[in-house]
Amino acid sequence: MSWGIELWDQFDNLEKHTQWGIDILEKYIKFVKERTEIELSYAKQLRNLSKKYQPKKNSKEEEEYRYTACKAFLSTLNEMNDYAGQHEVISENMTSQIIVELARYVQELKQERKSHFHDGRKAQQHIETCWKQLESSKRRFERDCKEADRAQQYFEKMDADINVTKADVEKARQQAQTRHQMAEDSKADYSSILQKFNHEQHAYYHTHIPSIFQKIQEMEERRIVRIGESVKTYAELDRQVIPIIGKCLDGIVKAAESIDPKNDSQLVVEAYKSGFEPPGDIEFEDYTQPMKRTVSDNSLSNSRGEGKSELKFGGKSKGKLWPFIKKNKLMSLLTSPHQPPPPPPASASPSAVPNGPQSPKQQKEPLSHRFNEFMTSKPKIHCFRSLKRGLSLKLGATPEDFSNLPPEQRRKKLQQKVDELNKEIQKEMDQRDAITKMKDVYLKNPQMGDPASLDHKLAEVSQNIEKLRLETQKFEAWLAEVEGRLPARSDQARRQSGMYEAQNAPSVNNCAQDRESPDGSYTEEQSQESEVKVLATDFDDEFDDEEPLPAIGTCKALYTFEGQNEGTISVVEGETLYVIEEDKGDGWTRIRRNEDEEGYVPTSYVEVYLDKNAKDC
Repeated sequence: MSWGIELWDQFDNLEKHTQWGIDILEKYIKFVKERTEIELSYAKQLRNLSKKYQPKKNSKEEEEYRYTACKAFLSTLNEMNDYAGQHEVISENMTSQIIVELARYVQELKQERKSHFHDGRKAQQHIETCWKQLESSKRRFERDCKEADRAQQYFEKMDADINVTKADVEKARQQAQTRHQMAEDSKADYSSILQKFNHEQHAYYHTHIPSIFQKIQEMEERRIVRIGESVKTYAELDRQVIPIIGKCLDGIVKAAESIDPKNDSQLVVEAYKSGFEPPGDIEFEDYTQPMKRTVSDNSLSNSRGEGKSELKFGGKSKGKLWPFIKKNKLMSLLTSPHQPPPPPPASASPSAVPNGPQSPKQQKEPLSHRFNEFMTSKPKIHCFRSLKRGLSLKLGATPEDFSNLPPEQRRKKLQQKVDELNKEIQKEMDQRDAITKMKDVYLKNPQMGDPASLDHKLAEVSQNIEKLRLETQKFEAWLAEVEGRLPARSDQARRQSGMYEAQNAPSVNNCAQDRESPDGSYTEEQSQESEVKVLATDFDDEFDDEEPLPAIGTCKALYTFEGQNEGTISVVEGETLYVIEEDKGDGWTRIRRNEDEEGYVPTSYVEVYLDKNAKDC
């Protein structure tokens, strides 16, 4: 099958068909180009989607990705990012291996097609020229034959006419011979041109046109083959990324299988465990038995006269108990909060966090039991106006030793701080080693630099290392204290550590510790007095005459706090109150609204303004 033989007379149709083939090729190129744009757009949207759900650095959301479920989600996001990359690879490969290659091939195809059809038109023009020459010679031969025939007839007529002179007859004869000769020449010329045309026409239809059409056929078949190869490449480029996409999907499946609910549950325990012991059982209070009075109903003086011991507060003997509070404060002080103060709300707006996270409510011991314990406990002596701890714990600031956190959380923070400091020390030591090596190089090769120029930097790094080591020792001491590796602490160490010892302190001291401070971090003083038992009514009479504690400053509530625990007081954001007892390192400040309303609030919830005259004890 050959176009030159089968389609020898379809030159124009072949020209249209080959142009249609080029249009089809360009249409396919446009299709692939739009596919690459879709792949790029899809990859971009996948990347943006993955980026949108990535955890923000240095945020609470980043801390949540410790859990295996969140890690699996993060792995899915990363795999989707790689998945998007494979679609970008598809787009790039299709652009380079299909679009660019086919575009170049189309240009070559157009040039080749133009050349073939140019040769075909040239051959057509040549055969048309030969045909015109043949027609011209044929018409000339026909004209000359007619002229010769007319001349011959005229001669014969003249020759038969007797009236015509002999000269005229001779002239007619010569004219007839001339025309006959011209007819013979035209015949010979026509015969020659006809032979030439027949030769050219045979070559045109059996050589030139078949050759040209064969080349056009081969060109068209190559175009078809090239489209087939491009379609196959189109599929192969997709197939090449399938294994990698499969790995991405396998990674997502593997991430899903790595989810460990038990591990996540353990992380929740580590994140929120406070380290406190749960409260014990509540003792039964028997109200059927009246209190036995061991002293006179009138006063305590009879007990003194009978050799009974009396209580001493601050080393001064007084006939009245609790000389620094009124009776309506006794119940709240006996049941003051055991837990550390709640952290300030994340937002300053009271609507965002109206009350903040409240400390867990402790179950109280029987009032009568705590009352008796209070009478047998040793009174506290402390400085209400000490600023040592209060100045370091400014509004919103976190204590350096993380004493505002529960024991377990505090241990984790201290351990984290120790690890960070050790890393800083290692970094500084590496820098010192590098400077030392550089100094040795300078000593061996003075032309490279002055060794003395590095002494200042070396000394500075050494100082930094020493500072970091001291800082590490301080945090390690706090950490060891929290983990119980150190012996019993002094009063000063107890204030600095901010441990919540009220939870583990002996029951005999609970009442006194709760009265003075939520964490019981105040100093106890030895009492030389023996136990005194009095009636509750006697205490009521004694407290009626006592004056309230003097105010040592004022404070402004920064957040709303609802005092739900005993010993605390509710405040509203923006409210101004009186400070009667500053924070002693336990995170609580004692304030007063009026003579009958006072209690503890978290120090971080208020801004304290102490009187300058109240700085000393």
